[in-house]
Parts: sequence; C-alpha cells; structure tokens
Amino acid sequence: MSGQAPIQDADERKLAELGYKQELGRTWTSFQNMAISFTIISVLAGCFTTFGFAWNNGGPIAISWGWPIVCAILMCVALSMSELTSAFPTAGGPYWWASRMGGAGWAWFTGWFNVIGLVAVVASVDYAAAIFATVLFGLWGLNLGFVNFADPGASILGETFIVYIVFLIIHGLINVYSSQLVARLNAISVWWHVIGVAVIIAILIIVPDRHQSVSFVFTETNNLSGFGDGLLWFYILPLGLLMTMYTVTGYDASAHVAEETHEAEMSAAKGIWQAVLLSAIIGWFVLLAIVFAIPDKETANGVFGFTPGIFDAAMPGAGAELVILISTIGQLFCGMACVTSCSRTFFAFSRDRATPGWKTWSKVDKNHVPRNAVIGSSVAALILTLPALYDHPDLPGIPVAFYAIVSIAVIGLYIAYVAPVFLRLRAGDSFKTGAWNLGSKYKVLGTVAVVWTVFAVVIFNLPFYPQGVPGNEDFSWVLFNYSPIMTVGLFIVIGIWWLVSAKNKFTGPVRTIEFDEAMRVMDEGSTSAPPATPPPAG
Repeated sequence: MSGQAPIQDADERKLAELGYKQELGRTWTSFQNMAISFTIISVLAGCFTTFGFAWNNGGPIAISWGWPIVCAILMCVALSMSELTSAFPTAGGPYWWASRMGGAGWAWFTGWFNVIGLVAVVASVDYAAAIFATVLFGLWGLNLGFVNFADPGASILGETFIVYIVFLIIHGLINVYSSQLVARLNAISVWWHVIGVAVIIAILIIVPDRHQSVSFVFTETNNLSGFGDGLLWFYILPLGLLMTMYTVTGYDASAHVAEETHEAEMSAAKGIWQAVLLSAIIGWFVLLAIVFAIPDKETANGVFGFTPGIFDAAMPGAGAELVILISTIGQLFCGMACVTSCSRTFFAFSRDRATPGWKTWSKVDKNHVPRNAVIGSSVAALILTLPALYDHPDLPGIPVAFYAIVSIAVIGLYIAYVAPVFLRLRAGDSFKTGAWNLGSKYKVLGTVAVVWTVFAVVIFNLPFYPQGVPGNEDFSWVLFNYSPIMTVGLFIVIGIWWLVSAKNKFTGPVRTIEFDEAMRVMDEGSTSAPPATPPPAG
C-alpha cells in the first residue's frame, strides 16, 4: 500500500523497524507492564506452594538464606533480559532475540523451550491454586451437591482437578474478553500482593502463641529428602533452591506484552527488573514470617512443609483461613497473568510460522486479542497436568506429578532466558543497545546469569528422592523426577523436527510490514523473512 502516511508513533515506528505492523492493542501503561511480571512471579503463589520443597531440602536456611542469595543472582538474569527487551521490544521475547543474534536455529530451540516452560507455569500455578482452594473449601465445609469438599472420604485429587479446570476456564475467558481488562486486573494484583503480604505478616506475628528464635530461622537445617545428611550442603540444599527459582520466573511477560505497552523500549525493559526486585524484597519478608511462625520442627515435618497445614497448626481457625484465602486469590491473579504471557508467546511464535497450525494460533479477534492462542495455551496446560489425577495407593491424595511440572517450568524458562543472553555476550560491543542498557556491566551480569542457569538445570534434573534413583532397590516411578525425560526428550523431538523439516521452512521472524526510508508503509502482510542466519545485531 504505497503512498500511506508515514508512521508517526514512536512505538509503532520501532515495531515496524523490527518487521511487524501494530496488530495488538497498545493500551498498557508502564506500571501495568511491570505488574504482569510481578503478578506472574507472585510470592503468594510460588513461595506458598513450593515452601515445602525448600523446607524438606535444607530447612530454614534454604529459605532465610537461600531466597536472598538466589534472588541476587536472578537479578543478573533479569537485568540482562531488560537490556535485550529494550533493544527488541517485540511479543516474541527471548526467541526473537535469539533469532536476531544467532539465527533461525537458535530461535527454534529457544522458542519451544519458552513455550513449553510457560505452559508448565500455567499448569503449575492454576493447579496449585486449585489445591489451596480445595483446602479452603474443606475448612469451610463447602458442599455443592455434586462435589462435597467437606467429605474426608472423597477423592481429593478428583476434587482438586475439577477446581483446576474451572480456574483454567475463568482465566481463559478473562484473557479472551479484553486485553485491557487483564492489564487492569494486573494493576490490582500488585496492590493485592503488597497489602496481602503485609496482612499475612501481621497475622503471623500477632496470632500465633509463640515464635521461633532468630537462631532457628537462620541456622537450622532440615532433611526429609531421604538422602544422607552428608549430602546436605552439596546436593540436598541446592535442590531446596527450586522454591526460589520457581517463584522468580515468568518475568519475561513484560517483554511478551511489549507490543501492547506505551514507550515499550523503556517501560518493558524496566518492568522486568523492577518486578524481580520488588518480588525479592516482599517475598523474603513473608517467608521469614512463615518460618518464625512454625510451631516446631516436628509439626512442619508432619505436614511435609505444606503451608496450609503449617498455618492451621500455628493458628487454627479464622487466622489460618484468612491467610490461605489471601494466598489463593493472589495465585488466581498469577494464573490469569500466566495465561496472558503464554498466549502472547504462542501467538508470536505462530506468527513466525514455527508451530503446527500457525495460521490458527496467530489470528487476533476484533478486540485485538489472540483468542485462539489463549484457548490453545489453556488446553495444553490441562493436558500437561493430567498425570496429577493419578492417586498412588502408597501416597493417597498427593499430586506426585506437581514438582515435575514445576521443574519443567523452571528448566524450560531459564534455558529460554539465558540462550539470548549468551548470544548477547558473544556479540560483544557490536551489539546495538536500546534506550535502556547495561553499558559495560553486561559482561559480568551476563556471565553470572549463564553459569548459574547451567548449574540450576543440572541440579533440577537430578532425583529428588533416593527411591527416584534408577537402580535403587526401592525404586519407584512415582518418585522419579520426570524433568530429564521432558527436557532431553523435548530437545530430541524439536531437534529431529528441526533437522528433518523445520530448518527448510522456518527462517526466523517473518516480516508483516515493509516501509520506505521516510517510514511510509509500502506493504502490509508481507511474508518476506530475514536471512536464515542474520548477522549479530549491530
């Protein structure tokens, strides 16, 4: 369409330079952009649902010391991603950055790990919210007729899965209805988390009859893994860090909604590191409050570090119910934002023709929402969680698949996060930065990010329990860590797919707009693609 007026809006101009026309509605503010990452990180979700994993694998020190130390390292990842977001503010996020700096092959693998990681995040967050809601409904004695949460003889896993499906449907509908509604709910979520955490801390300080000592919180260890204490510092405690790694994920959301954010080159970049920093501070305070409120070590071990059980033991009655309610609502905000981030990634990856049925998933409706991508993301999360329905006779009511899904989320996302960070390190000073950048500090921060992620991927692929070690005489598939099968299996599958077919078809981001030197639109809907191996940005 030659002869159209030049693109005047700075955000639209930047997006056009990167090869895309403005399809999504650009209605998000800087605060709303930060809010979606903060909501997905959600200390009311990750900290509360995986607290038991840190408690069982290291105990208080895995929480009081592990949280701030790991968060400081993860800030290196966040800051490195912020610089990339400023340079390339597109919905594709990590896979788009990888394509620009490394070529189509890097984009292919990064994109699929990002998509699978985000699907696992949607699944784990909404399922955990369903667990907490089911506990709460049981405390309230809720009986709906067709399902009785107050019946101790009912199938807990069956009830939880019903609630999980309802939550997925609600989050899908909210995302389909309006992108602006999601943005507003994310803004509300920030205040819910800040005020909610303050209320929870106050309750945990005031209501319990007694509290633990400072020495207990900062020096006590715990080991319920089944491995010998001789492995505490070198194996068990690092496993306990999964709580922090899982909680502080999903902040790539600020990049994925960059095409919907005003002044994205600055706003989306700041949204990432600000969300991580705020979550790190708030999360540490609420975690310390929980550990201080634990009645005694035996009680926490008796409920296997399950926070609703700890709350009920520390302050039975209304206090426990209120804390669980605040946490559950926070988790629901988180699940809604996770669907948004996952669907935008799926949409962007499909827009560049990397997924089967890409024409379906890359469509936007009249409200400028990728409706089909929202539905597809939600259905994929449902399928991934089906193994949680299995009720093992030796572990009744325990969703044995949950921690495997958590590991898949962490491994998939952090591989996707640091792949482009590595490529940025490789590009060196030839990299053309955006308005927000790290200067020369990118070298140290990027190196820390890459090295730490390699370590974390190795650790979280290892067995969680002795009975999960193949060859052990007490080996059980129920306690086996399925993460390496998923991680290696995914790499093999997408690798074969790449070699057999995709490398001949997928050439990286597909331009949807062409313009002349005066930024006048020359063609919209172009199917031209950049070279399969573009040079480093610069």
